[in-house]
Amino acid sequence: MPSPRLSSALARIAPSQTTAMTDRATELRAQGRDIISLSVGEPDFDTPFHVVAAMKAALDSGQTRYTPVGGTAAMKRAAALHFERDLGIAIDVAQVTVSAGGKQAIFHALLATLDPGDEVVIPAPWWVSYPEIVRFAGGTVVPLPTRPETGFHFSAADLAAVVTPRTRWLLLNSPGNPTGAVFTAEDICAVAAVMEAHPELLVMSDDIYAPLTYTGAPHATLAALRPDLADRVLTVSGVSKSHAMTGLRIGVATGPEWLIRAMERLQSHSSGNPCSISQAGAVAAFEGPQDFLADWRERFRQRRDLVVSRINAIPGLSTPVPQGAFYCFVDASPLIGGMLADDGALALHLLEHGVAVVAASAFGGGHCGLAGFRISFAASEDQLNAAIDRIEKAVSAL
Repeated sequence: MPSPRLSSALARIAPSQTTAMTDRATELRAQGRDIISLSVGEPDFDTPFHVVAAMKAALDSGQTRYTPVGGTAAMKRAAALHFERDLGIAIDVAQVTVSAGGKQAIFHALLATLDPGDEVVIPAPWWVSYPEIVRFAGGTVVPLPTRPETGFHFSAADLAAVVTPRTRWLLLNSPGNPTGAVFTAEDICAVAAVMEAHPELLVMSDDIYAPLTYTGAPHATLAALRPDLADRVLTVSGVSKSHAMTGLRIGVATGPEWLIRAMERLQSHSSGNPCSISQAGAVAAFEGPQDFLADWRERFRQRRDLVVSRINAIPGLSTPVPQGAFYCFVDASPLIGGMLADDGALALHLLEHGVAVVAASAFGGGHCGLAGFRISFAASEDQLNAAIDRIEKAVSAL
């Protein structure tokens, strides 16, 4: 039997610690353990009825065949409506592509544009998959550290200091995972100023959490604020977080046509078209009622306030107030040392006490001098209270 040999590209990346912790929690539950999982980033609300009805109708009418690789015409029109109505980006449907979740769009965009040695600037803390995708594509990750005391924001000077002639992309995520940070229009204009000084710099704007902000201000996104730079921006969105459709795997992206066509060329050889039934649901999601989102936002805001208040009352733990998404990024640096070598050990300690979270190191927390964990507050208040009771007990045991 030949010895296993994996590609050098695969050797450059690690498994997702988010899904690994979620899978471990599922395994422990199957063994009879009482585990509350706050590790996964998905709404606990039911998918809206009109979306489910649209998917049932698509099944009943036999829409189970291949679609165009980049999505059906109806799906692209619905995505264009979403980009203009919800994000303020007026586009043609030729500038839209549809994928099996936003992650696939990000993967294809980076794989299509990076050569070995190309640099990608990523504000840290970051979503776990950003650096791994960059490394898989052969690029070099350039961390841009941020801090809680600045709301996890960075300045134009901070960005300019890490951009070099090899910089190909800046990855933006607002509202952010794992911090819940929301970039203001002023922040976005600072990015635009750096782009003007570096005409080869592309920006990926991951706006998947845009409907879930608690500031009361309109969502700010680069292609809308600076349409003169839109030909250097890829905006990624979808229905997973906004419409509780994580398992249905539909992401949408818009940007310059050369990049959209390149992404679809890759998709034609990877997955082919996104799921036909899921596309029918996503059309209904974008074109149907949006009024339920106000209720969801308010419920998430109440959960956020609960988690922030209770976590900050536990000695050794602290978290700023997230402005969007449904995560709290908890600093537990005072607890590290002695019994706990690092925040990975802390996450395992909390798991033994019945709560699944993800270590801050999985999100590049070390680049910011942070050790702790991310909590997803996309869970009921009863579950959140029970989980924090367990966290408090686990911390006191230290």
